[in-house]
Amino acid sequence: MVQTPSGGAGDGAAAAGTGLMSIGTVLSVLREEFPEVTISKIRFLESEGLIEPQRTPSGYRKFSAGDVERLGHVLRMQRDHYLPLKVIREHLDAMERGEAVQLPVLGRPGDGDTAQESAAEGSTAARIGRGRLLAAAGIEERTLAEWESYGLLAPVEDGLYDAESVTVAGLITELGRFGIEPRHLRAMKAAADREAGLVDQVVAPLKRHRNPQTRAHAQARTKELAGLTVKLHAALVQAALGIRLP
Repeated sequence: MVQTPSGGAGDGAAAAGTGLMSIGTVLSVLREEFPEVTISKIRFLESEGLIEPQRTPSGYRKFSAGDVERLGHVLRMQRDHYLPLKVIREHLDAMERGEAVQLPVLGRPGDGDTAQESAAEGSTAARIGRGRLLAAAGIEERTLAEWESYGLLAPVEDGLYDAESVTVAGLITELGRFGIEPRHLRAMKAAADREAGLVDQVVAPLKRHRNPQTRAHAQARTKELAGLTVKLHAALVQAALGIRLP
C-alpha cells in the first residue's frame, strides 16, 4: 500500500494544517513502490480523469491522501494487470460507490501474447505482448505501427515490449493533444538514445568485472545514473523555456 506522510510545510511538502501534498511530495511517496513513476505520468493520469487534485490560487496542484491512494491503485493495475485506463477508471468509480466489484481482466490477447509472456516469466524486467500494449495504451494497431516507424516504440525481444512502453505510449498520446505529432518526437528519441549510451559507457566496466557483486552493482548504478540524467534533462528543458513547473 502507498504510505502518505502526515504533514510538512511549503510548496514541496504537505500544506500546513490541511494534509494536502504537492506533486513533488506525491512523487516521492509513490516512488517507494513505483520507482519509474514521473511527474508527467501523474499529470497524464489527471488529464485522463483518474484523479482531481485541488488547486491553489496560484495554480499549484495539491493532493489529498485519497488522491495518492487512488494513484497507487491505478499504477498497480497498470503494472500488474495491464488494464486500459478506461477500465481502471470504471473499476475505481464503482469501488468508491461502495459496489462489490471484482478486478477486471483483459480478454484473450492477440498475436500469441499469452504464450510469449509465459515464456518471458522469470526475466529481470516485465514484458507484455503487442495485444496487451494496445489495450493498456488504448490505441489501435495502425497507431502503434506509425510510432514504431519513427522509432518511438519497439519490441525488446520475441515481439514483447517492456512495461515502460505503456508510459511512453501515454505520453505520446498526451503530446498529440497539443498538435505534437510522432514525427516531431524523433529528436527526443535520438537524445534519449544518446543519454542511454552515455550511461552504458560509464557502467560498462562494472558489467564486465570478474566479481559477481560488482556486476550486480552495475544495475543499481545504471538506475542511479538514469535518474540523474532524467532530472538534468528536465532541468535543462525548463531552463531553456524559462519556466518553473509546479
